[in-house]
Amino acid sequence: MTDFATSADGTRIAYDRYGSGQPVILIAGAMQERSGDATTARMAELLAERGFAVYIYDRRGRGQSGPVKVADAGSELQREVDDLAALIDVAGAEASVFGNSSGGAIALWAANAGLPITRLAVWEVPFAVADEGQAAQFVDELRGRVAAGDGESTVEHFMKDMPRAWLEGAKSSDAWPSMVALAPSLVADAASLAIHDLPRGERWSNVTQPTLAMVGTETLPIFPPAAEMLVSDLANARMRTVVASYHQWEADVMAGVLAEEFGQ
Repeated sequence: MTDFATSADGTRIAYDRYGSGQPVILIAGAMQERSGDATTARMAELLAERGFAVYIYDRRGRGQSGPVKVADAGSELQREVDDLAALIDVAGAEASVFGNSSGGAIALWAANAGLPITRLAVWEVPFAVADEGQAAQFVDELRGRVAAGDGESTVEHFMKDMPRAWLEGAKSSDAWPSMVALAPSLVADAASLAIHDLPRGERWSNVTQPTLAMVGTETLPIFPPAAEMLVSDLANARMRTVVASYHQWEADVMAGVLAEEFGQ
């Protein structure tokens, strides 16, 4: 049954809860929403069976949650942090957080902002190790396409550096209209990855909680260096390789890893 949390600006954020116990909140990556994510739902069920209260929510602009607002331009990432704060309030005084892909970057920003996150686990966050302003420019280009109301162009631009087969497969699938509909939410994903305006020593200075940076056994070249950079930058982080294939993890494997990590 869907419930709702209320974010700082009054936007309603839809979520499902599985089980009871120590709270764990799952943050989706780009182009994910609850209704089309059976793998994450199954992982939540398995984690709940291990004694956790697991929360999956539709990020702003997706599924049953409220929309990304025109007034959000320039503050899309802060709104995501506010939304997570509302989920933590619902879950209790604090929670462990798992961020999938760019959801992992949002989790890091939230922890850096001081949200009461006890432990962090992030999966293949696509940070660029080197950046000469490209990430910030990418955010501006996406924001312009969203402002123009061109959802297809927004999604195509967001996926331009991904394997070509991913975009072609998405456009030929039944999921493409849903992906286009959530295009405005992709600006926050891109903004969460634009980290190079801050010196490395200051980037995550407030993130002191235990953090697990995961990559798959079969993966794309960007992900291992990004995880290594995180481990180097964070005060209390380590890296782990998980059996997975090209950015896709299995529900039972991830449930076991998170139960081990968050049960400590």
